[in-house]
Amino acid sequence: MCGIVGVVGQQDAAPRLLEALRRLEYRGYDSAGIATLVNGHIERRRAEGKLIHLAEVLARDPLPGQTGIGHTRWATHGAPTERNAHPHGTARVSVVHNGIIENHAELRAELEAGGAEFETETDTETFARLLDRHLAEGQDPETAFAGALKRVHGAFALAAVFAGHPRTLLAARQGAPLAVGFGEGEMFVGSDALALAPLTRRIAYLEEGDWATVTDRGATFHDASGREVERAVKLASVSGAAVGKGNYRHFMEKELHEHPAVIGDTLRQYVDPGSRAVSLPALPFDPATVPRLTLSGCGSAYLAAQVGRYWIESLARLPVDSDVASELRYRDPPLVPGGAALFVSQSGETADTLAAMRLLRAGGQNSLAVVNVAESSMSREADASLLTVAGPEIGVASTKAFTAQLSVLACLAIGFARARGTLDAAAEARLTAALLEVPEHAARLLDASAAIEAVAAEIVGARDVLYLARGSLFPIAMEGALKLKELSYIHAEGYAAGEMKHGPIALIDPAVPVIALCPSGPLFEKTASNLQEAAARGGRIIAFTDAAGAPALRRFSRTVVELPAVDPFVAPILHAIPVQMLAYHVAVLKGTDVDQPRNLAKAVTVE
Repeated sequence: MCGIVGVVGQQDAAPRLLEALRRLEYRGYDSAGIATLVNGHIERRRAEGKLIHLAEVLARDPLPGQTGIGHTRWATHGAPTERNAHPHGTARVSVVHNGIIENHAELRAELEAGGAEFETETDTETFARLLDRHLAEGQDPETAFAGALKRVHGAFALAAVFAGHPRTLLAARQGAPLAVGFGEGEMFVGSDALALAPLTRRIAYLEEGDWATVTDRGATFHDASGREVERAVKLASVSGAAVGKGNYRHFMEKELHEHPAVIGDTLRQYVDPGSRAVSLPALPFDPATVPRLTLSGCGSAYLAAQVGRYWIESLARLPVDSDVASELRYRDPPLVPGGAALFVSQSGETADTLAAMRLLRAGGQNSLAVVNVAESSMSREADASLLTVAGPEIGVASTKAFTAQLSVLACLAIGFARARGTLDAAAEARLTAALLEVPEHAARLLDASAAIEAVAAEIVGARDVLYLARGSLFPIAMEGALKLKELSYIHAEGYAAGEMKHGPIALIDPAVPVIALCPSGPLFEKTASNLQEAAARGGRIIAFTDAAGAPALRRFSRTVVELPAVDPFVAPILHAIPVQMLAYHVAVLKGTDVDQPRNLAKAVTVE
C-alpha cells in the first residue's frame, strides 16, 4: 500500500526520492512527503493528494541534502491531510512507515504520560516519539532503533534518518516488504525493486524481523534477535525502462493491450508447442497422490483461483477447497495430512495471502505460489513458485496479471490431470492447442473494441449492474463486476446465472443492465433460459457470446457482442479481456481516475 524510499547518496536526494515515489504511485496513496538532512538537521516537505502537489511544494521551497527518505501514504490512522502525511518525527529523527503498529494506542498513552506531545493522529508518530525518547536518553541511533522495534507489534516496514548522522539510514521490516539497493558509493531503500530500478538493480531483501544500517559504504543486516546476518544481493529482473505509458492514455489501457503477449509469454514457460504437452517444474508435492488442494488469494487473484478450482476438479478429479485469504486465515480449517496449498498473488506481498500461506505451511501443507514477482516474499517463502510473465503492472485494477494467472492455472490443471491419469495424450494436446491459440484471439478482440465501447455508453449511467454466467465463467462474471466497481464506482454484482431466481431477480427492471457471459457450449441453453427470464422482467440484456450463440441471444437481448469461438476450457481467459475492457471504457466515460481509483491500493500489505 504505502510506498517507502530512501537514499544515502552523492547527489541531492529530493529529486531522486520524488522520481522513486512516482514509480510507487501504482500502490495507491493520498498524501506524500520527503525529509532530508541539511547541514546535519532534518528538514521535510509534505503535501496532501497526488505527487504533483508535493512537486509544487518542492519547486517553491527546494530541499537540499544528499540523504533522505520519502513516502506515499494510504491513510489508515488519521485523515489524508498534510498534517498526517509522512515523514513524521522530531528534531532528532524522521520516520516513514508502511503498515500498522497495532499497539500504538498503548504506546501513545505511555509516551504522553512521559510528556510527549503528539502532532498527528497516526500510528507512525508513536514509533518516531518512541525513538526520540531513546535518543534523548543518550542512545545512539542503532541502539535506539533496535530498542524501539522490540516495543512495537504489527506489520510494518520502516525507514528513519537521524539529525547529526548525515550518511546513515536505518530500515526494518515485519510483515511488509522492504529492499536495500546497492549503488556505487551510495545506497538506497525501497518498498520494491520497481521504485529502485532507475537507481540500481542490485537488491537485497530484508527478511521477516530484519533491520539494517544503511550507509554510503554499504549495509549491515541484523535479524530479529539483533544478530548480524548476511542477506544475498541479487540482480532484480525489473529495469528502469520497464514503466511507461507509451502512446496510451492510461497504464491500464497499455496493460490491456499487453494481454496477448503476456498470455503467450506465460504459456511458453509451461507448454511445448511442438509436442502440445505441458511441462511443469519440480513441485513440492506429487499431484498423483496429493489428497486435497487448497486454493487462495485476494481480489482478482482469488477469482483466478476460483477458475482454477473448476479446472483442476473437472480435469484432474482432485478435491479442491478455495477461500479468500482474509477468511481462510481466520477460519482455521482442518487440514488433510499430506495436503497442498496454492496461493495466487500479483505482487507476492499481499498481507492476508502471506498470512494464510504461513498458517497452512505451519499446518503441514506443501505450499506453491503463483506470483508475478520472483523476488517477492511469497515467492521466497513458498516451497516452490510458478512465475507469471506479466511484467510490471502499474494500474491498480489488475488486468494482464489476471490472465497470466489463469494461464498458469490452466497449465497446472492439465499437468495435474496427466499425472493423475485422468487425461490422455490426445486430450492434453487438444487443450494445450486451445491454450496456444488464445493470444491470437486476444489480439483480435483488442483490435475490435468498438462494440465494447458502445456497450460502455449504454451502461455508463446505470446505478446497478448484474453480471451472470455459469461454470468456469462464473468467477469471470465476478471479475467483471469487481472491475466495474473499482474503476467507475457503479454498484455491480456477479452471480451464477442459476442463482438469479434465488434473490437477484428482484432487482431486475429496465434500469438494470444484465451483462451475460454466454458462449455456445454445454451450459449455453441453461444460461440463455435464465437470461430470457430476466428479459421478460424488463432487464436490459447485454450478451457476450460467439457466432454460434449469437442468433438465439439476439431474440431477447438489447446488445450481443460476438467474441471469437474457442474451446470451453479456455473461455475464462478470453472472456476476462472484454469485461476488463468494458470497465475501462465506462471509467473513461465517467472521467474517474482509471489508473488510481479512489481508496484503492495496488499492493495491500496490511489487513
